Amino acid sequence: MRVLVATTAGAGHFGPLLPFARALKHAGHDVAVAAPESFAAAVARAGFVHRPFADAPADAMGAVFAGLQGLSDDEGNEVVLREVFGRLDAQAALPGLTELVDEWRPDLVVRESSEFASYVVAQAAGVPCVEVAVGLAAFDERFLPLLEAPLAELGAEGGVSRLQSAPRLSLVPELLEDPSATGSSRTRRFRDTERSTKADALPDWWAGASGPLVYVTFGSVAGGLGLFPDFYHQVLSAVCDLPIRILVTIGDAGAPEALQPLPGNVHVEKWWPQQEVMPHTDALIGHGGFGTTLTALASGVPMVVLPLFADQPHNAARVAAVGAGIALDGGGAAIGQLNGALQRVLADQSFRDNARRVADEVDRLPPASASVPFLEELAGYGRVADSGAP
Repeated sequence: MRVLVATTAGAGHFGPLLPFARALKHAGHDVAVAAPESFAAAVARAGFVHRPFADAPADAMGAVFAGLQGLSDDEGNEVVLREVFGRLDAQAALPGLTELVDEWRPDLVVRESSEFASYVVAQAAGVPCVEVAVGLAAFDERFLPLLEAPLAELGAEGGVSRLQSAPRLSLVPELLEDPSATGSSRTRRFRDTERSTKADALPDWWAGASGPLVYVTFGSVAGGLGLFPDFYHQVLSAVCDLPIRILVTIGDAGAPEALQPLPGNVHVEKWWPQQEVMPHTDALIGHGGFGTTLTALASGVPMVVLPLFADQPHNAARVAAVGAGIALDGGGAAIGQLNGALQRVLADQSFRDNARRVADEVDRLPPASASVPFLEELAGYGRVADSGAP
C-alpha cells in the first residue's frame, strides 16, 4: 500500500514519525514523506522519498514570533498552535498536499500532531488518517480546542471533536502521561527499538578522564533563537567545575569553535546520535524537548530540565512528577540553580531509579513494527484480493 507520512519542518516533530515510517517501509509498503521544501535534507538523511510542499511565508512567521514577547508560556503556546501550526503552516501546505493526494492516491496518511493540512486533505479524499503524538496527551487536550476556527478555514468537517477521535500512535509510556489526560482510549503505545539499542563506547574526548558523563543538549531549535553562544556559555560555566565529563551538542546553530576556550572536561559536537550517547550518560541537562526527554527516559537517564518554550515546561513538570529529574523554572534566569540541581541528580540514586522505572515501562511496550498490522487494517489493505492493488 502507499503511505503518506506528513510533518512540519522540525526534527522534534519528524522524529516520532520515523519508527512507524521505517516499520511500514520494512514491511514492504511504499512510504513517502510530505514535508516543507526547507526540510528536504532531513528527509533525505532519514532515507525516505521527499514529497515537498510550500513553507509558510517567512515574514508572516517572523511577525507571529515577534509578537510572543512578554506572553506567558501558555499564552505563547496558544498563539503558536493557532496561528503558526493551525493557519500559516497548514494554509501554505494545503495546495501542495491536495495535489499530491490527488496524484499519488495514498491508502493511508500518517501525520504528526501539529501538521493539520494532511488531516484536512485526507478527510476530503476519504483516505484513512492516523496521528502520531509529538507530545504528551494532556498538552494536546489543553490546546487543541483553539483550532476550531483554523480547521473551519481549512475546510475540515467535524471540528476539533472529530480530529480528537482519530486513532493515535504514541511512543510515550502511560507512566509519563498526566493522569488527567483522557485520550488513552484512542492511543496505541509502542517503543522505538533504535533508541533502546546499546551502543559502542564513545570516543575518548576527555583524554582518559573517568568522571560521570553529563550530556548537555538544547535540541535543534533553541540555538537558532538567539541563544547561541551566550546561553550555552552560561550553562557550561555553571557546571564545568564539577568532577564530570561533559558532552555538548549544539545542532546547526553555530560552530563549536564559538564556545572556545573550554575546559578539558568539556567536548562540543554539532550532532551526535542520541541513541549512541544515552547508554553512557549519567545525567542529562536539557530543555525538555519531547524527543530528547523521551530518549533519555527510555534509556533510564535522569535529568535536570531547563525548559525554554512550547511544551517544554509541561514535559519538565512530568519528569519531576515521576521523580526522574529536577525541573528548573524561569528559563535562563534559573541557570544559577543548575550546579546544585545537577549535583543532586548525580548523588541521589532515586532519580536514576525512577528514570529506570520509566525505561522499564518503555521496554514492556510492543515495538513500533507491531503497529503495522493495525495500520494495514485501518487502510483496508488485503481486503480486496483482485489484481494485486492494495
